[in-house]
Amino acid sequence: MTRRKKTRSLADKVQIRTGRRKDYKKWRHENPDQVTSSTRYTQKKRQQRKLQAARKLARQQEGQGIAIHPEQGSDPGSPEP
Repeated sequence: MTRRKKTRSLADKVQIRTGRRKDYKKWRHENPDQVTSSTRYTQKKRQQRKLQAARKLARQQEGQGIAIHPEQGSDPGSPEP
C-alpha cells in the first residue's frame, strides 16, 4: 500500500464529490465567500510586504539625488545662444 505524499496544498485535502482537483477548482470559483487564505499565510505576506517597503525606502534614501529641473538664470522660453 502506498502512502499519500505530505502536502500543504488545500486542494489535495478537500474532498468534494469526486475529490478531484478540477471539482475543487470549480467549487472554489462558485463559492468565493467560503474560500479564505490561512492566517499564517496572510501574516507571512504582510510581513514580506513590510520588509519590501522598508528596503525600497532605504534604497531611495541612500541613492543619489538628481536635479530634474535645475534652476536656470535665463527665461525658459528663450532659446539658448
